[in-house]
Amino acid sequence: MLAAFTGSTRFRVARLAAVTLASGLAATTVLLGAGTAAADQIPQTQGGATATIGGLKTYGQAVIHEDGSDQQVSAGLFEMSVDGGGTLQTYCVDIHNPTQRDAHYQETPWSGTSLGANKDAGRIRWILQNSYPQVNDLATLARQAGVSALSEQDAAAGTQVAIWRYSDGAKVDAVDPRAEKLADYLEKSARSSTEPQASLALDPPAVSGRPGDLLGPVTVHTNAGSVTVGAPVGAGDDGVRIIDRTGKVITSAKNGSQLFFDVPEGAEDGSAQLTVQASTTVPVGRAFASESRSQTQILAGSSESTVSATAGATWADKGAMAVSARKNCARSGVDITAVNKGDQPFTFELMDTQHTIPAGASRTVTVPLQEDQSYDFTVTGPNGFSHRFTGVLDCRTQGTVTTESTQTLSEPSPATVGGGTVPDTDLAATGSSAITPMIAGVAIGLVVIGGAVLVVLRGKEAAGE
Repeated sequence: MLAAFTGSTRFRVARLAAVTLASGLAATTVLLGAGTAAADQIPQTQGGATATIGGLKTYGQAVIHEDGSDQQVSAGLFEMSVDGGGTLQTYCVDIHNPTQRDAHYQETPWSGTSLGANKDAGRIRWILQNSYPQVNDLATLARQAGVSALSEQDAAAGTQVAIWRYSDGAKVDAVDPRAEKLADYLEKSARSSTEPQASLALDPPAVSGRPGDLLGPVTVHTNAGSVTVGAPVGAGDDGVRIIDRTGKVITSAKNGSQLFFDVPEGAEDGSAQLTVQASTTVPVGRAFASESRSQTQILAGSSESTVSATAGATWADKGAMAVSARKNCARSGVDITAVNKGDQPFTFELMDTQHTIPAGASRTVTVPLQEDQSYDFTVTGPNGFSHRFTGVLDCRTQGTVTTESTQTLSEPSPATVGGGTVPDTDLAATGSSAITPMIAGVAIGLVVIGGAVLVVLRGKEAAGE
């Protein structure tokens, strides 16, 4: 429905050509500060699909050669149930870590996983695009591999083995000779391919400004035909609307659409959050990571699935800060990006160190961490500006826990994406259960606070109004 296009709205729309808010990085956490921001913890999300892992569905056996010994493991396709509806099939790209029971996963950029620093990540995507289940004509796949026939179990095992050779640098062979031939064919034929775009994302994930301004744009990135745009919700959101450049209230959008928070002039300092949702297939090659440190997965097949993304806005008379954070595996740390859309410098404190952001500028602070290290720190500023960031840095494929227990998942049911069947066997569904440990109650120490921790500043100027 079209909203009344008031004179003040026309004035604000006319200013759009001069309004350019700094684009944030894909965020794992979004912080919005408007004067007295509460020290709450916003759920970590980057947009896209979220799903719960259900276990191995179609698989064979492989042997890993390591430290002078041979260990037999299960190798093949996992199945995930998407929140809101849908099913995903994935392969493991983290051979030395176990899969946690009912672990919850989030669609994640390669940069937030071990794939971000892996020069062969593009070859893994090629394998996914050119093998099972994307290629479900097993007779054709068998001819390409130089074997007489392939079962679904052979195809899944051979594909997983080829992926492990690139994702983990593992010395691994498939037990079945036909699956091994397929793995060799895929490994030798693989070519570099680009990282797929997110199924749904909003960029930037946080914007800010003054009451009476249009806050944005927030750009929609999706492979869906259209997305549903929800009404803004949050503290002090009365009268706030989501509009396009012409001032039209938006309830649906498409890839490339630009959305704006229309904040009434004279509104009290406040904040609001926008959620968009769609139904689409998730692109092959998207990574899925879990905060529980369950094995990192990479997408091999997707049904029509529910995906969503959020972005936040904050406004204040003197301008407001928007802060986002994401894991940066290339730098072995967490990036915190602060954008100051006010007319005065803004100083915030992170780990006993103060950082001042000039008016109209943005800056990224990288907090370095050790692999598998838990982090728990708070960004604070004037007038009660405070927010807490928590998580675990899990960027490498080599696990560090040495407990000998394994995690066994419940008996899997038949796959619903890409075909495949399940042998009547109850195996430990970790993707490498014979050699990988169970992670029970991981509670590595908090981030060391103070001068002992180096903070890398990468300043960048954001265009002003």
